[in-house]
Amino acid sequence: MSQAPVASIAASTVQNHGLDESAGAGRAEFISFAIGDDQYGVDIMAVREIKEWSNVTHLPKQPDYVRGVLNLRGVVMPIVDLRCRFGQGLTEATPTHIIIIVQIGQQQVGLLADRVLDIVSFEQKEIQPVPRTAHRETTDFLSGLVTHDNIMIALIDLQHLLEEKAAAAAA
Repeated sequence: MSQAPVASIAASTVQNHGLDESAGAGRAEFISFAIGDDQYGVDIMAVREIKEWSNVTHLPKQPDYVRGVLNLRGVVMPIVDLRCRFGQGLTEATPTHIIIIVQIGQQQVGLLADRVLDIVSFEQKEIQPVPRTAHRETTDFLSGLVTHDNIMIALIDLQHLLEEKAAAAAA
């Protein structure tokens, strides 16, 4: 996959968000991306940049899903392997993989995913709750599910993604 679509989506995400007056208070916009055959989304307002995979510096005694840290223009941030975080094993990262840089509170975090798909807009009321199962720890960092163009997208609750990381690191 060419990285041109990544740059295009990233540019429109960071530079143009908020200029579309049709996005009312009841609408939500997410960046959708793939991990294998599954689709996920993160709130467009949290996305700062989308970049190609690059090697990271590994740190000792981190959870398996924390691939290491990346220094991006003087900001050192952890890189979370979402495939691993979702219990699907480590990603065999290649130059075609992407890192979605998100802002969570005062911290920037990189999310490793297979590829960016699109910017998705929908009504807030279309978000369905995540069914709770016996494996609740694997769904605690999902804020909801939405169907867009007949495809289910799991929406990531970034704050809980980090809280789980902190809890697992302390264990």
